[in-house]
Amino acid sequence: MVVIGAGLAGARVAQRLGAGTVLIGEENHAPYNRVLLAEVLAGRYGPDVIALPSPPGPVFRTRAVRVDRAERRVHCADGSVVPYGTLVLATGSNPVLPPLRGLFAPGARELPGGVHAFRTMDDCLALSAAVAPGVRVVVIGGGLLGVSAARALAVRGAQVVLTQQAERLMERQLDPASSELVRRHLTDLGVEVHTECRVRGVGVTGGAVRRVELADGYLLDTDVTVLACGVRPRTGLAQAAGLDVRRGVVVDDLLRTSDPRIRAVGDCAEHAGRVYGLATPAVEQADTLAAALGHTPDDEAAPRPYTGTRTLTRLTLPGPGPLDLAAFGDPEPRPDDDVVQLADATRGTYRKVVVRGGRLVGGVLLGELAAVGALARAWEADDPLPDDDSPLLHLLTSDGGR
Repeated sequence: MVVIGAGLAGARVAQRLGAGTVLIGEENHAPYNRVLLAEVLAGRYGPDVIALPSPPGPVFRTRAVRVDRAERRVHCADGSVVPYGTLVLATGSNPVLPPLRGLFAPGARELPGGVHAFRTMDDCLALSAAVAPGVRVVVIGGGLLGVSAARALAVRGAQVVLTQQAERLMERQLDPASSELVRRHLTDLGVEVHTECRVRGVGVTGGAVRRVELADGYLLDTDVTVLACGVRPRTGLAQAAGLDVRRGVVVDDLLRTSDPRIRAVGDCAEHAGRVYGLATPAVEQADTLAAALGHTPDDEAAPRPYTGTRTLTRLTLPGPGPLDLAAFGDPEPRPDDDVVQLADATRGTYRKVVVRGGRLVGGVLLGELAAVGALARAWEADDPLPDDDSPLLHLLTSDGGR
């Protein structure tokens, strides 16, 4: 077995499959939990704290550059050639670099000084080295990653401006009321938030970005600019090898690609037309794949198929004025939906669930999240709810719903 990619999905597959599995990862760091990078940036954790368990088999710290399907070999940037019987692509995703005027000089491929993506441990450490109290930072992108980065940098004492093209922060996960609470949380920390605001370009002085230009002509002075504009599945290896690739590497319910000897999991995989790009689906796909690859014809039960993941977004930001947030499903009700909603401005809590056709279809909880576990289980089960709202009200108002 050979696994390309040492992120959360790849490392988990290698860990589950055992000592006979080779892991190829291009980062110089040991595998780590990317979800916790914001905690490292905030200074709450050291890089070693978010390390994943060491894979039991060999680890090649190099970049895979070509997959030879005919010879079943992986060619690497350091000249090594790794043969495989079964290959697992866990190549993850790349940060989206927005087409901003002035971001790249003609023919340049590297970002100018002062500009950082926020995707890898190297990105995180470079940002940490560049930030000190009073440093001016512009974060471009107000999704989950941008909000996490802006808050971590504000906790470090930076003067942070967060720009978001959509009408509210985290618009994919949150309804307007909870998004406004997140905005208020950031502004209380000193973050200046601009929504419905498109960044048009950057101004470079002395090889470094020193200005961010908004579409309305407004200029933001900056020392550090963070690009948090989303991610794109990393499919170059698969595409060059002739595998079926759409938005991601297309896989079936056993995570097989169009080549039965090659599987794909995590951010790079597209299952049933969907690319998740989240930690929970990556882990579930890795576990499904490890079980399938460990299955033998003598086993009584067939390998369990992967049928998709009902994703819950969880954001926990400790420190001064802690923020604890969970969102799942569709929080925006339709005309015939039932909504149970409770807000407590004094305690800074907000709880809302949406019921459609007698089933829990979505919700947002912010503040004290004792009910998250039970609500998430009810949502994942997709079972009909009781005819009255009393169980939901009990969960939303109690402190023991874990």
